[in-house]
Amino acid sequence: MGRLFYLRWRMNATSNKEKLQRFIQQHISITNEAADQIAAEFEEIVIPKHDLFLRAGSYANHYMFLCDGFLRAYTLDQEGSPVTTGFYQSPTVVFEVYSFFNRTISTENIEALVDSEGLIITYDKLNHLFHSLPGFRDFGRSMLVRGFVNLKYRMLSMINETAEERYNNLIRNNPDIFQFAPLKDIASYLGITDTSLSRIRKNIVHK
Repeated sequence: MGRLFYLRWRMNATSNKEKLQRFIQQHISITNEAADQIAAEFEEIVIPKHDLFLRAGSYANHYMFLCDGFLRAYTLDQEGSPVTTGFYQSPTVVFEVYSFFNRTISTENIEALVDSEGLIITYDKLNHLFHSLPGFRDFGRSMLVRGFVNLKYRMLSMINETAEERYNNLIRNNPDIFQFAPLKDIASYLGITDTSLSRIRKNIVHK
């Protein structure tokens, strides 16, 4: 990770941990004491705009709760062009699931599109929590199921929806995306060109 991470405790660290506690308790039934115990194992991270949370070619060893900010995941195609594979808007969990759980080198980058901050925990510490707090495993399972559902939906949408339908669904589910993500990144996520995206947006405005 090196210089890409700026770990430091700040005056708002407590409020960030409270955000994590609330997020966990929104998804599973867990006591305040257990939520406190979980949050205590996380460390604060600040990711400046355009810095990477994860770099392709490295192992995904950190699981992050994004407290504030907006990130995108991308990989490179065979021509070396970036293709956006996902967006993350706070509050949410961010990690590259394949590399993280299989302990393999990642082919994805995860980049901050704005100055962002979150709370991170290592693979080893997270697994310790899963084993020491059985209720917390339900949270991990919930995040995996949600991620799988989103991935399955996106895969099917690329097959059986038009580009305009995919655009409308993206705006419906993530209405603030144009405040944070460049058009080229949104277009590659939708599987279309910048020109096609501009045309779709104009057509919708004139409807």
